[in-house]
Amino acid sequence: MARITDVRTTIYEWVGPVAPMPPHFCTTASDLVSDVTGSISGFRFLGWLVVEIECDDGTIGIGNSALAPHATKTTIDTYLKPLLIGTDPLDSEYIWQSMYRRTLPFGRKGIGMVAISAVDLAIWDAKGKILKQPVFKLLGGRTKSKIPVYASRLYSQPLDTLYTEAKSYAEQGFKSVKLRFGWGPKDGIEGIHKNIDLVRTTREAVGDNVDIMADAYMGWNLEYAKRMLRLLEPYNLRWVEEPVISDDLHAYAELKALNLVNISGGEHEYTLAGFRDALFLKAFDIAQYDVNRVGGITAAKKIADLCEANDVLVIPHAGQMHNYHITMSSYAAPISEFFPKVPVEVGNELFWYIFDGEPVAKDGFIDLSDTTPGFGLTLKTPDANFKLTR
Repeated sequence: MARITDVRTTIYEWVGPVAPMPPHFCTTASDLVSDVTGSISGFRFLGWLVVEIECDDGTIGIGNSALAPHATKTTIDTYLKPLLIGTDPLDSEYIWQSMYRRTLPFGRKGIGMVAISAVDLAIWDAKGKILKQPVFKLLGGRTKSKIPVYASRLYSQPLDTLYTEAKSYAEQGFKSVKLRFGWGPKDGIEGIHKNIDLVRTTREAVGDNVDIMADAYMGWNLEYAKRMLRLLEPYNLRWVEEPVISDDLHAYAELKALNLVNISGGEHEYTLAGFRDALFLKAFDIAQYDVNRVGGITAAKKIADLCEANDVLVIPHAGQMHNYHITMSSYAAPISEFFPKVPVEVGNELFWYIFDGEPVAKDGFIDLSDTTPGFGLTLKTPDANFKLTR
């Protein structure tokens, strides 16, 4: 029986070159209080937290988090690490409940749950290594021969370069691509037409046999979203993602009930209880939690089962191994997101520079090893582009 002897947290902070982001690059929830709509700079993720759990048999489990790494590190070091020392990583349900229930007064959602998620991933990675199984095998095994993935890299940009980039993904074999809107309520009818131009151009580039998804990243309000959905209906989008702020589940339900375009959400929702409430309200056609935010594998597996029971698809936010293992093991999860490796821009790309072992898409699919234990990730030796905080 292995016991946890140490918990180490390290922040990988990118100090290297960063690609510039012009105005209207991507709508965000801050647009209504910002002078420039679509300036995503405040939502960049240029720091990444890595959690390593070491056991007395030499096993090391690796977890991670991309949100608020300094605050998350403090939460783990101060409040969670003391709960973990001496526990058996195979007792993952007890460990999760212990972390959750002992941080309820200040945790529950946000940073508290992000910290629990990062630790839980490390626990499951350790479990897989101890049991000599990939994590998805511990969750029920392979439900598909390979995972279809969509290219998630299209941001608002000049229409000629958008056309070229979108067309390149179709030529690489992706059957789905995702676009970000660049304009919101402050931009009026002119901005609405610019958003439609983005979608029209993407459709022209990829043709009728490639799915298009579009993400507002919480940058709209209910009235604006209604106007947009009516105009978007002819373009046969697979979904519109996070049209309004994540707390407004009633607005999500109202938009879903219009039945114009499928509505996805949940990237910023937390825990089984949060998704129970969202599903009760019929807020989502597609649930898009991120495993390293929602409570880790322990919570994500339960939510996936809940969604399956409610005929709601699960398509986790972001790529990365922890999301892929849920997708591989669940019939409720038909596809996954894939961030192509590009120069660091928003910060979604950082995991490519921190970890070895992330699968690369080929002809629009990725696969997972049946024999590599845990998540199959190792840490790269950081170069001069990173500043480390331990």
